[in-house]
Amino acid sequence: MIEIGPNLFVLVLLVLAVAVVFSGVKTVPQGYQYTVERFRRYTKTLMPGLNLIVPFIDRIGNRVNVMEQVIDVPSQEVITKDNATVTVDGVVFFQVFDAARASYEVARLDTAILALTMTNIRTVMGSMDLDQLLSHRDEINVRLLTVVDAAASPWGIKMTRIEIKDIVPPADLVNAMGRQMKAEREKRAVILEAEGLRQSEILKAEGQKQGQILQAEGRREAAFRDAEARERLAQADAKATEMLSVAVANGDPAALNYYIAEKYVKAFETMGAAPNQKVVLMPYEGTALLSSLAGIGEIAKGAFGSGAFGTEGAPAPRSPGRRPTGPATVPPREG
Repeated sequence: MIEIGPNLFVLVLLVLAVAVVFSGVKTVPQGYQYTVERFRRYTKTLMPGLNLIVPFIDRIGNRVNVMEQVIDVPSQEVITKDNATVTVDGVVFFQVFDAARASYEVARLDTAILALTMTNIRTVMGSMDLDQLLSHRDEINVRLLTVVDAAASPWGIKMTRIEIKDIVPPADLVNAMGRQMKAEREKRAVILEAEGLRQSEILKAEGQKQGQILQAEGRREAAFRDAEARERLAQADAKATEMLSVAVANGDPAALNYYIAEKYVKAFETMGAAPNQKVVLMPYEGTALLSSLAGIGEIAKGAFGSGAFGTEGAPAPRSPGRRPTGPATVPPREG
């Protein structure tokens, strides 16, 4: 009994020393922060790793998760600005950056964040029309994040994201929206078809206008060319008349006979070329035309020399009984 007492005392001291060491040494895992309380009052925050506290005086208050966390927002009904009822749910992402404030500034942090988010969802979405609600989801998320983050900042947390997952309108409203969308698409199709027809008519009119312009330019160019041809022809006729006048003035009537014979020939040619002219009546002797042709021969002799129509080196003989050249006198027809 005397020998067992000292050994038991040493054993008790050893156990007490081990208990003191374990109560004074704290290991904090990564992603967490521990608050330290001394006599139930906050004193400091332990960071991840090995930390020392005063044994039996200090104690761990709250183990706070400082990693980004997510909370599901349950479905709730929201009445929009135009009195449409929709069912909305979402998710909230947040992160604790001050473990002491998150532990001692608010009770039940998750419940507080959820209540704050649901309240602001009704406030923000209730101030918007249904069409705006369905088409501006990003704007809703931004507005919710701004409002909820400002309200939760005293709690030592940072709201990183708020996402609206589903917006479900009532079934009858969905059917009405479907009919509206169908009518809108049919309207757009009719408008596009009318626009296409209008554009087609415009292009056709432009083509016709351009064609008429080109035709008018062609007619104008043809008129210019015709006028120029008539002017050249008039100049040639004037030149021929001038030469004829000079020849007559110089005592050479053969040129006049040639001119008259040419007109005769052209007149016969015109009469013979007529499609409805089958019989040509000649009210004068055929020798008149021969006389005119004789005048043409005289002009040729004057131009090329008298030897051009006879034998080699000798002038062509002239018939002694030949009448003077010129148009023959047509005898009066007997009654």
